[in-house]
Amino acid sequence: MNHTLVIMAAGLGSRFGAGAGQKQVTPVDEAGHLIIDYSIYDAIRAGFKRVVFVIKPESEKLFHDAIGSRVSPYIEVAYAHQTLNDFLPAGFRIPEGREKPWGTGHAALCARGQTPGDFVVINADDFYGADAYQTAIRFLNEPGAANAHAMVGYRLRNTMTPNGAVARGVCTVDENGHLLSVVERTKIVARGNDAAFTEDGETYTPISGDATVSLNFWIFRHSIFDELEARFHAFLKVGLNEKPLKAEYYLPSVPNQLLAEKKATVSVLPTSAKWFGMTYLEDLAETKANIRRMKDEGAYPERLWERG
Repeated sequence: MNHTLVIMAAGLGSRFGAGAGQKQVTPVDEAGHLIIDYSIYDAIRAGFKRVVFVIKPESEKLFHDAIGSRVSPYIEVAYAHQTLNDFLPAGFRIPEGREKPWGTGHAALCARGQTPGDFVVINADDFYGADAYQTAIRFLNEPGAANAHAMVGYRLRNTMTPNGAVARGVCTVDENGHLLSVVERTKIVARGNDAAFTEDGETYTPISGDATVSLNFWIFRHSIFDELEARFHAFLKVGLNEKPLKAEYYLPSVPNQLLAEKKATVSVLPTSAKWFGMTYLEDLAETKANIRRMKDEGAYPERLWERG
């Protein structure tokens, strides 16, 4: 079966230092590889046959030159554009002054035309670990209902950075390993082996480091696109009134709603892998050190692409 890896890379990269450009195309090793290289390499090893980059139209040449051209000998490559106009239903207008993309739910929806079957969707600037892709492909290769989705669940303490707050989807999971709900916490900070989150920047609520969190590694049946589109329309009705310039359509909100309505199941597939990424400029040095360590341990070759 030809499953697709969808990589959401249309974000502005605003956290990665003023004027630093697109954080997704910053090399993380001596060979010039990006985190996306490692994501695609792990996906190919697991059995994925197609990758779709969700990007801003003006970034296509940048992404093609930086990675698309060198991975295309190994995996089918496609580009999906995310603009504020995409999938905007009749009767809605882009608010004056709005530049911020509609969010991760909209980014995934924009991949619809390039994604013919079931798929995995991930962030561009997160290192998820090879186990995540192998776990995902096993799930996708098993027969399942059209509304039976999954996600890879990480331990919160394995997903933190010492350099500032992170956004994570905090999950509630039942005794059978099924997701009950996911709550997006946009400001979580490390507190030793545990953490705390805040909504107002002043009051902090403790949370266990063992909590299961989503890093936007979702495993979807193709049917999710119908739900993403229908619920994007519903989001706009509320979001454009409440926060016209900043409202975001978060990807986890869709499976969350489906679960509440008992219209889908989401299996939580646990991993002990440690995340690292490029949330902040200061994360770059630690990311490079982690890559170097894994190469020294034999997990990756010095050059991922012989022809790259």
